[in-house]
This record gives sequence, C-alpha cells and structure tokens, in this order.
Amino acid sequence: MSETATPNGVPFDTKRLDVLMEEDNLDAVLITSKHNIQYMLGGYRFFFYSFADAHGLSRYLPILIYAKGRPQDTSYVGSPMEKYEEELGKFWMSELHFSNMTVEHYASTAVRHLQRLGRPVRRLGVEMDFLPHSAFAILKDGLPEAQIVNANLTLEMLRAVKTPGELAILRDASEKVVDAMIATFTKHGVGSTKHEIIATLKSEETARGLHFEYGLVNIGNSFNRAPSAQIWRDGEVLALDSGGNDRGYIGDLCRMGFPGDPDDELVDLLGLVDEIQQAARKPIRPGARGGDIYAGPEAILARSPHREQLDFVAHGMGIVGHEAPWLSDRSPVPYPAHHADKSLDAGMVISIETTLSHPRRGFIKLEDTVAVTPEGWEAFGDYGRGWNNART
Repeated sequence: MSETATPNGVPFDTKRLDVLMEEDNLDAVLITSKHNIQYMLGGYRFFFYSFADAHGLSRYLPILIYAKGRPQDTSYVGSPMEKYEEELGKFWMSELHFSNMTVEHYASTAVRHLQRLGRPVRRLGVEMDFLPHSAFAILKDGLPEAQIVNANLTLEMLRAVKTPGELAILRDASEKVVDAMIATFTKHGVGSTKHEIIATLKSEETARGLHFEYGLVNIGNSFNRAPSAQIWRDGEVLALDSGGNDRGYIGDLCRMGFPGDPDDELVDLLGLVDEIQQAARKPIRPGARGGDIYAGPEAILARSPHREQLDFVAHGMGIVGHEAPWLSDRSPVPYPAHHADKSLDAGMVISIETTLSHPRRGFIKLEDTVAVTPEGWEAFGDYGRGWNNART
C-alpha cells in the first residue's frame, strides 16, 4: 500500500455516484470491469493485460472499491507490475494494493479493505456480469453480514452523461472513422474482396490514431457481414460499418459506397434511409422523452412500401456499445427500455441507425452519432452520408 494523489483529482463526478448509490441503497461498490475501471481512473488500462486477462492458472482482476460519500477512502487492487504505472502518476486514490497474482488474492485484498472502513457495509454493489464466481465466493465468506447485489445499472447511469472532454473524444473518434471510410472507398472498387477492404479500413483507422475494433462489410444483396473472400462486382453497393476506439471511446458509424455514379433508384433508397435518420434527430433535446426518438421513424416505416425490409434502432454510445440511454426493447440487441419514458439529459450520446435490406439492390444503411446538447443536438462526423464514389 502507498499514498498517491488526494481525491481532489478524481476524474468522475463523485457526487453523482453518491446520489445513485443512495437511490439504490448501496454502502459501497466494488468495480471489476475494465471499462468502468478505465472510466473511474480517467482513461487508465494496464498495458500488460491489454490483450488477455489470463495469467498462469488464474487471471488479472483489477478491483476499485468506492464507499458512498468517502472518495478519500477509495482503494485500487492491482497487479505487482502496476507499480510502474504508479511511478508515472496514473492513480488518484489514497490506497493502492499491488501484491496480487490470482483471483483469490485480488478478492481477499478487497475484503480486507472493506473490513477496515470502520463502518459496516450492509449492501455491497458489484458488477455481477464481470465478477468471477470464485471472487464472489470470497466476498460472501469475508463479508457475511453484507448483502451483495448487482450494481451494473448504477455504474451505467454514472457514465450516461458525458463531460465536455468525453464529448470531444467521441467527436474525434467519429470523424476519424468517417475519414477512414472515405479513404477506403477511394482505394477499392470492382474486384476487391471483403478481406482487402477491411484490411485497408483497419490501416486507415490505425493511421489516424484509432484502435480498430471491428469492420462489418456488406457487398450487394449479401446480408452476411463477416470478413470473407467475397468480391465486389460492378453495380453492387458497399456498406462500411465500423467501430474505431479513441482513448477508450467508440466511434461507430456506417457509410455507403458505389463504383461510379449511382442510379436514381439507389439515390431514392438512400434518401429514404436518410429521411428516417433525420426524423429521429428532430425531437432530441434536454428534457425530451427518450422514446420520442422512435416516433418519427416509426411513422415513416409504417407508410413506406419498403417497411418489411426496413429496420430502425437508436441506442447509447460511449465507452461501451449500446450503453445508456436505452430507448427501446425492440432492438436487435434487446434490453429493457429504461429511458423510453425518461427525459434525455445534455451530454447523452445516441447512435441512430437505419437499415434497408433490399432484396435486389442490397444492404443500404446509415449510422450516425448524435449528442444531446443544451440547445438540442449535434451530430459527430456528419458527412460522407451520400453515395461515396469508389475507385472504378
């Protein structure tokens, strides 16, 4: 254990977390997911385990422990090699524990810290989906009087409203992804394979300082989005849907390409997709009901002759794909519509996507990233939304 900076330099809103914990009657939270530790450490991820968590017969399990109303007592439980990061000033909390090499060590160290708080922990919030069973068992044995409950929602709500700094990163990430897509369209055309297109997209995102997370590519009327040897043929559309990570935040957008000039039918079809996208933006503002984002698109879908081939979804974006706000339970990635009847807040970020799976002309999609601002909304990387001419 050693001393680091005082809680004056805490990179998240402790008062907001305290309010959320009070609402859920939590005395302390124990954080084990990499994304929430990154958030609460201001962007930190230990480089040694950036590829995998497995180590010997166990695994890396960083733990951050926060007691309600007591940021000065926050503790971080990490690996011995994270002493290197301590020397570089990466940690703000008052207690650091770097003598752990197995899940049992990490969890036992966390139990000892909670026992020393000097105040009973009646309800302990943990990330159930990110806590190994062996660690959970140690917490149960070491804290027999504590009720251990799932705090996933509490921590997701903490991240729902982005700071100006987070919004700036998401804007950069979105613009870099779109720029990489436009560059990829200019370098490929008829005769290119999916593998070649994705390799270029990855190279273009990496050159712009992004970590390439994924590339979903559709050619023509194939609705299979996995990498393959499929060849782009004359007259076929190309959809590039990619996630690029910028300092932990995801830029996730989709843009369309065509080899040459698109015909009137393709212009009209992409115009329909864009009409739905624009309808979704109209109600976005602080105080608006989250579910209202769906009202305009659903009205257009209902009267469209292509309604059976159209799909619309809107979801939160940030460190995690499909994070808060959650606006509908009708998504291809289903979850409770927690924010459908709640008000939007300035600082929330929403991914809006419309897909037309046309049986003859193919997969046509736009995905945009829209932030709720004090005045209304702002779209990040809001260009390249028409037909991008590919190399011919």
